[in-house]
Amino acid sequence: MSEILCQWLNQELKVSRTVSPKSFAKAFSTGYLIGEVLHKFELQGDFSEFSESRTSTAKLNNFSRLEPTLHLLGVQFDQNVAQSIITEQPGAATKLLYQLYIALQRKKKSGLTGLEMQTMQPLTNLRLQNMRSEAFRERLKILIPRQTDFNLMRVTYRFQEKYRRMREDVDRVHSEKLERMQKLSEEQRCFNIEKQRLSRRRQNEIMAQIQAAIIQIPKPASNHTLKALEAQKMMKKKKGAEDVANEIKKFEALIKKDLQAKESASKTSVDTTGPMTTDLLNTYSDDDYIKKIQKRLEEDAFAREQREKRRRRLLMDQLIAHEAQEEAYREEQLINRLMRQSQQERRIAVQLMHVRHEKDVLWQNRIFREKQYEERRLKDFQDALDREAALAKQAKIDFEEQILREKEIHEQIAVERAQARYKKHYAVCAEILDQILDLSTKVADYRMLTNNLIPHKMMHDWKELFFNGKPIYEQASIKQIAAKPTEEQLIELEKRDLLDSNDYDDYKNMVGEWALPEEMAENLPPSNNCILGHVLHRLVEKSLPPQVESTEPELLSSSVKGCVLGKTFSGKTTTLKSLQKDFPVKILSIDTLVQEAIQAYHDNEKVSEASSIPQEDRKEDQLTVRAQLGAKSEQLLKKGKSIPDMLLVNIMVNAINGIPVNQNWILDGFPMTLNQAQLLEETLTGCNRYLMEAEGKAAQISTLAVDPTTSKEVPLPSSAFDFVILLDISDNSSLSRMNDVMAEEFSRVISHEDTSEHAAAESQHVDVDPNLRDQIQHRIIGFLDNWPLLEQWFSEPENILIRINAEIDKNSLCQKVKEIFATEIMKKKNKVEKRLEEKEAEKKAASLAEPPPPTPPLPPEPEKEKETHQQRDPSKTPPAKGKPQSETSPGKQESLQDGKGKKGSPKGKPPGGKVQVKKSPVGSTDIPPTPVAPPPPKPGSEEWVYVNEPIPEEIPSFLVPYWELIENSYINTIKTILRHLREDQHEVLKYLYEITTSFQEFLRRPDHKQDFVAQWQADFNSFPDDLWEDEETKAELHQRVNDLRDRLWDICDARKEEAEQERLDIINESWLQDSLGITMNHFFSLMQAELNRFQDTKKLLQDYYRAMERKIPIDDSKRFTRIPLIRLDSKDISENQLRIPLVPRISISPETGVPRPKLKAILKGKIDYSLENVQTNFEADERLVMDTWQQASLAISNMVAAEIHQRLIEEDKENQPAESKEKSPQMSTNKKGKKENEPPKNKKEDKHGKGKSPPVAEAAPVVFTAEEIAEIEKKNELRLRIKEEHLAALQFEEIATQFRLELIKSKALSVLEDLITKVVDIYKLMEKWLGERYLNEMSSVEKLTEVARYHIETATKIQNELYLNQEDFFINGDIKVFPDPPLPKRPPPVEKEEDGTLTIEQLDNLRDQFLDMAPKGIIGSKAFTDILLDLMTLNLGTNNFPSSWMHLTQPELQELTYLLIVNSEFVDWRKFLLVTALPWPIPLEEELLETLQRFKAVDEEQMGTVTFEQYMQAGLWFTGDEDIKIPENPLEPLPYNRQVHLIEFFFRLFADYEMDPPQLDYTQMLLYFACHPDPVEGVYRALSVAIGTHIFRKVEGPVMTAEKTSSTDLSPVEGYVETEENAEREKREFAEEKEERDQKEVDIPENANTEKISMETLLRVFRGGSEVKDANRFTSHLKRENIYAESFMKVFQELETKDLEPIEVAVLLKHPFIQDLIANYPDYKIPDIKMILQRSVHVAGSDGERSPSRLTEEKK
Repeated sequence: MSEILCQWLNQELKVSRTVSPKSFAKAFSTGYLIGEVLHKFELQGDFSEFSESRTSTAKLNNFSRLEPTLHLLGVQFDQNVAQSIITEQPGAATKLLYQLYIALQRKKKSGLTGLEMQTMQPLTNLRLQNMRSEAFRERLKILIPRQTDFNLMRVTYRFQEKYRRMREDVDRVHSEKLERMQKLSEEQRCFNIEKQRLSRRRQNEIMAQIQAAIIQIPKPASNHTLKALEAQKMMKKKKGAEDVANEIKKFEALIKKDLQAKESASKTSVDTTGPMTTDLLNTYSDDDYIKKIQKRLEEDAFAREQREKRRRRLLMDQLIAHEAQEEAYREEQLINRLMRQSQQERRIAVQLMHVRHEKDVLWQNRIFREKQYEERRLKDFQDALDREAALAKQAKIDFEEQILREKEIHEQIAVERAQARYKKHYAVCAEILDQILDLSTKVADYRMLTNNLIPHKMMHDWKELFFNGKPIYEQASIKQIAAKPTEEQLIELEKRDLLDSNDYDDYKNMVGEWALPEEMAENLPPSNNCILGHVLHRLVEKSLPPQVESTEPELLSSSVKGCVLGKTFSGKTTTLKSLQKDFPVKILSIDTLVQEAIQAYHDNEKVSEASSIPQEDRKEDQLTVRAQLGAKSEQLLKKGKSIPDMLLVNIMVNAINGIPVNQNWILDGFPMTLNQAQLLEETLTGCNRYLMEAEGKAAQISTLAVDPTTSKEVPLPSSAFDFVILLDISDNSSLSRMNDVMAEEFSRVISHEDTSEHAAAESQHVDVDPNLRDQIQHRIIGFLDNWPLLEQWFSEPENILIRINAEIDKNSLCQKVKEIFATEIMKKKNKVEKRLEEKEAEKKAASLAEPPPPTPPLPPEPEKEKETHQQRDPSKTPPAKGKPQSETSPGKQESLQDGKGKKGSPKGKPPGGKVQVKKSPVGSTDIPPTPVAPPPPKPGSEEWVYVNEPIPEEIPSFLVPYWELIENSYINTIKTILRHLREDQHEVLKYLYEITTSFQEFLRRPDHKQDFVAQWQADFNSFPDDLWEDEETKAELHQRVNDLRDRLWDICDARKEEAEQERLDIINESWLQDSLGITMNHFFSLMQAELNRFQDTKKLLQDYYRAMERKIPIDDSKRFTRIPLIRLDSKDISENQLRIPLVPRISISPETGVPRPKLKAILKGKIDYSLENVQTNFEADERLVMDTWQQASLAISNMVAAEIHQRLIEEDKENQPAESKEKSPQMSTNKKGKKENEPPKNKKEDKHGKGKSPPVAEAAPVVFTAEEIAEIEKKNELRLRIKEEHLAALQFEEIATQFRLELIKSKALSVLEDLITKVVDIYKLMEKWLGERYLNEMSSVEKLTEVARYHIETATKIQNELYLNQEDFFINGDIKVFPDPPLPKRPPPVEKEEDGTLTIEQLDNLRDQFLDMAPKGIIGSKAFTDILLDLMTLNLGTNNFPSSWMHLTQPELQELTYLLIVNSEFVDWRKFLLVTALPWPIPLEEELLETLQRFKAVDEEQMGTVTFEQYMQAGLWFTGDEDIKIPENPLEPLPYNRQVHLIEFFFRLFADYEMDPPQLDYTQMLLYFACHPDPVEGVYRALSVAIGTHIFRKVEGPVMTAEKTSSTDLSPVEGYVETEENAEREKREFAEEKEERDQKEVDIPENANTEKISMETLLRVFRGGSEVKDANRFTSHLKRENIYAESFMKVFQELETKDLEPIEVAVLLKHPFIQDLIANYPDYKIPDIKMILQRSVHVAGSDGERSPSRLTEEKK
């Protein structure tokens, strides 16, 4: 029953889930399938509410909905049945389904629907049923547990199962444990039994030995028995026999002795008498007699021997009997003695035997125990060895894993470092790119601001910021800076300082923006005031503390100093140890030195008594320096801190100081950081490189004036090392070496078995650091971090770094280091020799250049000694007061010293020729004139010797800060002014851009012209259509266009006037005047800064030289000269409130101002009266700049003239008493002085002169000696040199200041002119924009007018919007003011008849008719012919066939039927429709197989059929036409896509419409498409489709194939002659098929056709007979068996297959029947029906010819 129900459910109903008898109860337990069955019979309308879930809620829902339906069908169903089905009780679901099956069959017979059945029931039954359903639902809720309960039950069951499994596991483990215990106890019991058995056995053996040792004393037998007597007799006989035997032996011995003596005596006699006797016997006796005698003698000898033997035997018997008797006697005597022992003695003997036995047992036990102990020791030793081996193996594995982990850690660290380096580089690159982007955007912004004309100065500033890594854009505002500025504000301050410094450098060096113009480039002043520089240098030296030069001679040592650096395990210590063996070098390792220092502290190392330490200090610091350093190190290490670099350097330097001077030393791995290298070099050399560079920069305090004689740079000291060697090694090599060392140490530790050896090994290899494994990574990282800085440190002054690749073998590395060290020794030796030679040469040159000793001066007066002493003191102590000139050349030193000697000491005679030129006053006046000497040197030149007279000590302390104040004030003022100029330039550009953009926005302001245009267009389009051709209407429209144009023109004129007014407002703003005034004030401030510097410098020089002349400085209470600035506002400010004088702007009226050529060039073009004010104001500003410059220049000239005048007045006052006293021959000088004193003197100068000339007042007529006169002349000469030097310095400052003022003037004029040019260009550009815009707006209005007039004349509406906005006019094609008329609909595509091909509609009509007549596809040939004839003759407008088919006659239709006949009786109408549907793409065999695979992939259930959706999803081997062109005319229909409709038609042709939904047997369809013009090829294609793989065809020969082809192609019409085209086509097709067969024959593989084919597949391919249906609807179904079935069975039997099992295709194709069947099977040939149609058309066209059909009829 279950199988019947399953078949009904699966095949007939086709439920969604396949049901099998095994899973029947489970499949229906949810009730879903029951609902599906009822739904298929249209009884369950709410099937969509059913759920396939197996939860309790879903089951309750499903069965609650099933209950009314089942009761409606009369099926017995209640809550018990539902529970039994839900709980999957066996038979419950089957019983319910059987009842349901019976009920549904009854319902099917009755033909009632579910709704009808419900309406047929009475109303009371319906109410009762509803109540029952509710009760059923409630009871079912109670019976079915909730899902949560069910889940809980499942969870409980799962945990119970888990608990049960765990209990079973525990029980099993417990039972196994009990079994093991029982087994162990059994083994123990067996062992104990065996032990007891062995002990009992051993005890029995002992007892047996004891029993055997007990002496059994027999009872004495009675002597009176016969046996005893006989025994005694026997004993006596034996004894006698033994005695006789002994005597016989003695007798025989004697006889032997006698015989031996006789034989020896008779030998001699026999030798002599022997020959004689024989001769006689031979003569006188015969032979017989002699023989008898000899025989008798032999017998006597034999008898004698026998007798002797018998006698000896008898004697032996007697002797034996005698011995036996004696033995018995002895035994008897012994037994008697033993029998006399007591019982106690026997017991003692037994006990002794027992004790001996126990002793033996104990000894054996001890031996066995020792043996066991030995085995146990051997076993323990072996276990220990195995354990150690296992531990060693595990340790080795752990060690290898540790190595791998360390490598991974190192790789990870390397990756992190690479990532960090990448991030750093990425950040740097990103920052650079950001700056480049900022620079680009900044340039773009300013290109927009300046119309692509960026000033060179701005571009230069941006480049400087970019090159210095500063942001281009402003980061924060620095106008208001708080006490703690932000980081952005600090950056902005740095940017500002950088730009200020660059601007100041350009201004100072007169380059860049401050480059000299062409007219000033010819008269360049000197770049430096050497006199001022010398003065400032001397003042700075006087103000600085004296520098004490070391007098110790420099020690030149030939010792080589170096260090070896590298990563850990790079081979530093190894190579240095090897180097120490070959060279006398001291190796210093910081680790060893620290340990030694700590050990010295522990050893309490004290200072030796021989040291020169005072007693007080020795009590306090008794430890040595090394011990003290060790104490500090240990204290830090105990706290867990690292030793600082300074302490390490002190330890190293302490060790280096202990090395002899001429001994070489090398540091091992030190210094490790840059700080250590700096501290070590500073400690060893006493010089700090960075401090020396900073001091060199700070030494040049003055930047405005430099002393050229002291501006040389001090060279940096040499390095503390002669060489630095880097042993370069990779990180992986370092790690691998560490691992090798650790592995070697580990193997060495394991290899020592004895503890003493192990301890010795540990003591020998203590040098391996136990923490090295943990520190190796940090050491490598530390070296990598510090090495770049160290490399730069050792490479900068002089490259002493030597790199060596340490990834080589040990010997090669050591050899390289030795070679380098030897080379360095030779270099140092050569260097020392060179230095010694240079020193000797300097000494020789100094000895040769020493001047002769000066003559002793006259003894001075007591009053003048002090002055002379004071003047000589500075020359005596040059290090304290003078300037250290150790770096200058010796010649310069001597010249300077000579100058000092001449001018500094008035009493000494200065060497040189200058004194000889001057004549002594004592000499006569009649000396002939001297020859013309070269001109004297000018002050400030290289030949000039500066006056270095002593000055008071308070003067430098006052003048040096004063000069610093002057310099800082000057520099800061210049930087501030240049900054303001720079910022003003940016503001000007921004303002000009703002006014241009604002004016352009003003020009682009919205207007209302579009509103008027839109209104006009709406009015224009609103005119009626019948008025468009009216002339009056056109005239009206033209007038409206004119009105619109006039209104638009008025708007344009008004906008133009507003724009012109806006331009005038911009021009009349006060911005330009304010900008020009601010700019001029900046340049006036520059002039004031130069003027201030000149006045301050003049005051400094005046105070310096007056101090040198021992004069009181002048207290100048006069205020400094001030250059007035321009007043920018009109406020009235009193003069008392002003620190700086202000002047108003000079305004020039346009009438009085005459434009200059420059201004004409600027204002070229049309005369613009709005710019006349700009022109006049610029002339006034230019005149004001010129006046201010002239005022500043005149003030400087006046100051210099006043200073010179003051000098002359003072000289006159000093020289007046000298003239009255001396009346000497110095008249020329006095005359010169008088000439110079001609200018009038001021009152103030007279007062100052009176106050400063007390010697003149004290002068009295005194007679002077020659020495006093010479001294006075020297003073006059010194005063003259001071005057010359002072005035030269002042004149230099005047020239430089005048030049600077002129440069500022020219720069100011150029800047003002450039600003005026830019502003005027902007104003003109505004005027140009205004005019162009006005013209464009007018032209756009004209265009609009033209368009409007065109549409008026053409009488057409303006559909698209007319857009007029400012100067733009266009017709907007995107906007239409009224909609377009609707487009006509395109007609549907229609298929047209072409070349007699049936349309899809005709094919569908034929299919419907044939399907009604023969649903199975097979129809009788006669009925087929009649149907076609009826359809052609009774067409009546049905259009079933094309027009070319209408000419077919009955014979032609019969011929057509003959081509389609199957087995001479029937026609396959599907094949007919398939042929008539041509042309369609005939598939290749590969395409057929690919299509089959696609269908199988879509057919998931592998039923062999597909629905229409699956059919379309899989597709055929062709698709629709892709080249269909859409016609441009919308009224033309689209082209008909025949191939797409053909694909759908093929489904309708081959599908089974009896099934719902229709199903298509795709294999059967593809067998139809396997047909081919060659029937044999068609059969092979069909076999390939049926099997699913390609079947290779074996071609027998072309002739047979051709014959077969021709025979099969023969038509019944024998007399018909084919046309030439058909003949050529057949020949071509035959040639192609031949080529294909040849190709296939060549390409057949060896294992081809190995697939198996079954009888069913074979019968499906060869359709010999099938279920057919004739055309007569009343005929019954004709069922025939396949005619080839029996033949195929015979073939399978002949091929020896069991039960008709599938057979290989290759084997089957070899059978002759199959070969003959394939060769003659015609069903897979595509008939050529076109031939019949062409012939029919040809016959219908010819009137007099006979048709082929008639010929056929005649033949028949």
